[in-house]
Amino acid sequence: MSTETRDISPQQLSEWLDAGGVTLIDVRGADEHYARRIEGATLKPLGGLTPGDLPAEGRVVIHCRSGVRGCEAVSRMARSGRGEVYNLVGGIKAWEREGHDVTIDRRVAMPIMRQVQMIAGGTVLASVILGVTVSPWTLAVAGFMGGGLLFAGASGFCGMATVLNKMPWNRAPKRGADQSVATA
Repeated sequence: MSTETRDISPQQLSEWLDAGGVTLIDVRGADEHYARRIEGATLKPLGGLTPGDLPAEGRVVIHCRSGVRGCEAVSRMARSGRGEVYNLVGGIKAWEREGHDVTIDRRVAMPIMRQVQMIAGGTVLASVILGVTVSPWTLAVAGFMGGGLLFAGASGFCGMATVLNKMPWNRAPKRGADQSVATA
């Protein structure tokens, strides 16, 4: 079995999808996938992607937001010996930029990591302002947030993201034909 892997353009993917016989895998997070996706893509987040998730034969195209995670996934699959695995250059951003349709669900909240960044940044900013104007003890909150972010970066586990994933606004909405719109 060949371990050949390649990058393909959005135009080439569009032609393959029109012709059929290609499996499209989205390696982004569930929140990203449900908010904006290429119709027909199967969600398999990068962290849990294994060669067994891919069909044994045929072309497989992997995509992410910008092409970085897709490239990592393609490289991982190539090392496993799986042939005919391709990365969509530029990811869904390039797909959309070139005028291809995406399905958008406007009811999906912003990505979890953006929520984490906003909460952590806002908390640090507020604690520093309070530390300067009210009490230096409030700077401990900024230290706690910094420690949490350091731990998340080192371990790959973000407690805040775990909690945010359980919030009602971050749960995958029920699918329905009238709940999403396709755009070019």
